[in-house]
This record gives sequence, C-alpha cells and structure tokens, in this order.
Amino acid sequence: MFYGVSALGRKWSNRSPEEHVRRWGRIAYGVSILGFASHVTFFITRWIGGGHIPTSNMYEFMTFLAMAIMFAFIVVNAIYRKPLLGLFTLPLTVIIVAYAAVFPQEVQPLIPALQSIWLKVHVTTAATGEAFFAVGFAAGLMYLLRTVDFKKTSPQARREQRWVEFTLFVIVVIIAFIGSVFSFRGAGYEATFKQENVVIDDKGIESTTTETVEYSLPPIFKPFNSQDVLVEPFLGVKKPLMETPSWMKGVNAARKLNTITWSIINGAILYGLLRLVLRKRIGAAIHPLMDGIDEDDIDEISYRAIAIGYPIFMLGALIFAMIWAYIAWSRFWGWDPKEVWALITWLYYTAYLHLRLSRGWHGSKSAWLAVIGFVVVMFTLIGVNLVLVGLHSYAGV
Repeated sequence: MFYGVSALGRKWSNRSPEEHVRRWGRIAYGVSILGFASHVTFFITRWIGGGHIPTSNMYEFMTFLAMAIMFAFIVVNAIYRKPLLGLFTLPLTVIIVAYAAVFPQEVQPLIPALQSIWLKVHVTTAATGEAFFAVGFAAGLMYLLRTVDFKKTSPQARREQRWVEFTLFVIVVIIAFIGSVFSFRGAGYEATFKQENVVIDDKGIESTTTETVEYSLPPIFKPFNSQDVLVEPFLGVKKPLMETPSWMKGVNAARKLNTITWSIINGAILYGLLRLVLRKRIGAAIHPLMDGIDEDDIDEISYRAIAIGYPIFMLGALIFAMIWAYIAWSRFWGWDPKEVWALITWLYYTAYLHLRLSRGWHGSKSAWLAVIGFVVVMFTLIGVNLVLVGLHSYAGV
C-alpha cells in the first residue's frame, strides 16, 4: 500500500514528484522491513514450537519462500533504491503467502527421509536462490510494461502487447484461484465422491479398491467411475456436469482438473471486470506508472538479481541436494521429477546468463527470459509437487 502511494501519489502531491517518491519510498521500505521482521518472528516461533525447521510441506515451504523473496527485495532495493520495484515484488509475496494458506497449516511430524540437517541446508538455499529469481521476474515484468508501447498497431507491437497481457492474465488467474478456494472454504462447501479402481497384479489377479475424493469447490468434473456421496447444490446445480476422462490417472486427478477449470473461469471473470473498470488492457493501464523510470536501470536490476540467485540456487537445488540424496537414498541422482526440473531450472538460467553475457541479449529479450524463467521455477515448486508423482511428493501434503 505504501509503495502504491509512492508510485500513484506523484500527480496529487504538493511536493515535487522526485521528493514525493523518495519520501514515501523510505516509509514503504521501513514498513517492508517491519513486515519482514514479523515474518522472521513467525518462522522462528513455528520452528521452536514444532521442533524442526518449518520447510517440510507446501504450507511451510511457500511461506518460507515468501520470506526469502522479502529478504531478496530488501537486499536489491538497498543497492538500487528503486521504490517502484516494491510495487511489483511485494504483491508477489502476498500472493505466495495467500497460496500457502490454501494448504493444511498444522505442524506435522517429519517423515524419516526429512530428519536430516541437510533439510535446513538444501531447502533454505534453494528457496533463497528462487527468491532472487522472483525479484528478477518482477523487474523483468516492469521493464516490459515500461517499454512496450500499447498505442502502436504494428504486428510486432501487437504481438508484444498480447504476450504482456497474457502474463498479467495468468497472474489474475492465480489470484482468482486463491480467492475461489477461500470463498468456498469460508462458505463451508463440500462434495465427496467414492471412486472404484480395478487393479490387475502381475499374476493377472483382479482386485477392486475404493477411494474417497473430497472437493472444496463445486464439482464441474467428477472422478471417473465414481459415485456421489455428498454434493451440496451450487446455483441450483446438484450434480457434476461431466465425468473426468478415464485416461486421467490418480485419485486426485479429477479434483485437480476441477480446480484448474474453476481458476480459469473465475480468472476470466475477474479479468473481464478489471477490463470494464479500467476500460483498457491492464498492461495499458499500468504503463503510465512507468513514466520517469530508467529502463536500463530496471534491466540491470533484473540481471543482477538473477546473477545473485544463480550460484545460491545451484548450491541448494543441485549440489546440497545431491549430497543429501546420497545420504538418504545411497545415490546422487535418480531422475526423480523434482530432480529433473531442478536441473532444467538451473540449465535455463545458465542459458540466460550465457545469452546475456556472451550474446548481448539485453533489454526486451533479457526481460522475457526473466519472466519465462520464473514460470519454470513455479512449475518446479508447485507443478512437480502437486501434479507429478515422485520421491518429493510428500511436499504436497
């Protein structure tokens, strides 16, 4: 909010725009540090109360990631002193904390595989590296919103406008997902199905298992070959609209498809409402806020943040992870989905630095790489844990 006053209040302030931004930027930075200190206090007290470092499940890890992003922002902003960076970075922190709150928040005992000092070393360093990537993403998005001209009508300009707007649409969908979950959860909505699965073992013996699937959002898709146990009516609809295709394996596949569908629907509605209020594209509405911002400075901030995060991420996500894997599973590498995507993330940012330093990919190209790179990071964090099945699936509990 304070960063918003710093950026948006320039036109109505009695002071000069530079003095207004500087004054409110200092206030916003101080409040940000206070918020970070509060977050650290939460982290330490949960650690003491739970008896282990709170990074063992999705709720704990995502809240730690949000805290790490605040740390990365404080460091980068202390170097470059660009208040507008806070207007893009801090909402990202809020979204991640809100997303974390979707998951169960109870302190859970550590499973044997996590009872190691390497949990502290591996997870904290990997998340800190990803936090600097997040700041690089925020600065990259700022650069695109600063440099893309939403008034031009050439094919290239229209293409750039569409991709920037699509990036903002994805952010709106994520916000809509969080809002949907909290809204229906607050209303106490429930839907329960029993799914029958036929399993044939190696000897050809057929057996049937029954599993229960619980929804917190109204079921558009119900599990394949399932029976309704409890479906509360929503807008007069008492039955799921359709059944999930049989090729979607896993007891939770239908629930995940249902959640994604609701997120896109509500995201599209929210995006449409924003367009009605703004009467223009979201990117076009934000673009004027970038007036007076040196695009070269923003480009430099994005690069420097990623350059800081790169070695930290390499240590945490690859080197320390392989050491822990050898201790826990007697092998350095096993092609687990999480391991593969951590490697993909590292290779991506390796390519980013190579193209930036050796090929001269500055400006718009570098900004797009920073934005896409954070999408890869978020899939590594969220998609792998919640969609793919592997040795790291416990993190999605």
